[in-house]
Amino acid sequence: ACPLLPPKARATHPDCSVVRYFHQREAGCLEIIRSERQSPPGQQGCQTEWDGVSCWPAVPVGQSRAVTCPDILHVFKKSEALIHRNCTQGGWSMPSPPYHSACELETFSNTNDTEAKATRAASLCWCSPFQKGYFVTMKVLYTCGYSTSLAALVLAISIFSCFRKLHCTRNSIHIHFFTSFILRGAAVFIKDAVLFWDESIDHCTMSTVNCKAAIAFFQYSVLANFYWLLVEGMYLQTLLLLTFTSDKRYIWWYILIGWGVPMLTVCVWVVTRLQYDNHGCWDDYTSLYWWVIKAPILLAIFVNFLIFLNVTRMLAQKIRSPDISKNYKQQYMRLTKSTLLLIPLFGVHYVVFALFPEHIGVDARLYFELVLGSYQGFMVALLYCFLNGEVQAEIKRNWGKWQSSMESNVFNLATQDFTA
Repeated sequence: ACPLLPPKARATHPDCSVVRYFHQREAGCLEIIRSERQSPPGQQGCQTEWDGVSCWPAVPVGQSRAVTCPDILHVFKKSEALIHRNCTQGGWSMPSPPYHSACELETFSNTNDTEAKATRAASLCWCSPFQKGYFVTMKVLYTCGYSTSLAALVLAISIFSCFRKLHCTRNSIHIHFFTSFILRGAAVFIKDAVLFWDESIDHCTMSTVNCKAAIAFFQYSVLANFYWLLVEGMYLQTLLLLTFTSDKRYIWWYILIGWGVPMLTVCVWVVTRLQYDNHGCWDDYTSLYWWVIKAPILLAIFVNFLIFLNVTRMLAQKIRSPDISKNYKQQYMRLTKSTLLLIPLFGVHYVVFALFPEHIGVDARLYFELVLGSYQGFMVALLYCFLNGEVQAEIKRNWGKWQSSMESNVFNLATQDFTA
């Protein structure tokens, strides 16, 4: 007997559910309009009209109609409010009060993908000008953030790679961590370019190989980001446990965890989507298969939190120990201060928001995901490289050598000219 397989599910992106709702209402309204045109002409007045949100039935001149706000969960705050339109000699009047004022449009929040959220919302026609400007500002904010992070990370990797004295296991892990942030920033720009390059395209029916590949690459970069943060925590704990013994033998295990686990997870997710839910662009975060991605991220954050507590405990013990020299204590402090800051900073807000429904805390979610998401790379480069005393000392040493070399060359040239 064959094992029972789960039925193929067709998940719908929450934003697309809203679009389809309006498409269905528009189709019904257009059908009424066609039937009215085929029937004999009646009294003079305003014909049935679809205004993009509601269907307004025909009325004689001098009369008015009232409709309620569309009853869509998490889109309009008020569904009982009435919008009025008068039928005048010149046709229908403008809706009074306007939809965005009477219905109080909610912030679009039914997706964990902040960048797509801002881009989609900014393109919807029934947002108020203020709300459109808000989402456009959000998009500009995260674009600037990722651009700044990319520039800082590339510079940080160049510094670690150029100076031989900085070549060590610790900085090698930092380079991998930086690379995961570069991939994440690049994935955001690629995703926006593939999914939203043409506003005339219906994103709800879009289901191309390119858009699915862009989403898969984005999910891989996010997973790699969290797992290299986990590796940073694991490496710090290993240093404290082994008391600065040789750690080169662990580097391949770290690489396997940082790049291998996310690759395996994304491969499982892609195969699952292809087999059971191969619809749209795979950016529908209401699908149960989304937990294939979400569960490993939550696991990495949970393990990192345990490491955070354990490292804090071990650090307190070692600093208080009279057997540890002052030099080692300074090394412990230098290695731990950045990681102990990054672990809670990068993980706590994700856990908090993961425990609440998507429509709760929308503004806070947008702010934290944008700020802590797009500028995280810059923050990491700042803490691990630019503010690192060892890096600063090496740059100053090489700068001094370069200046001495230049002065020596100038002196030699001047001497040669004088003797000549």
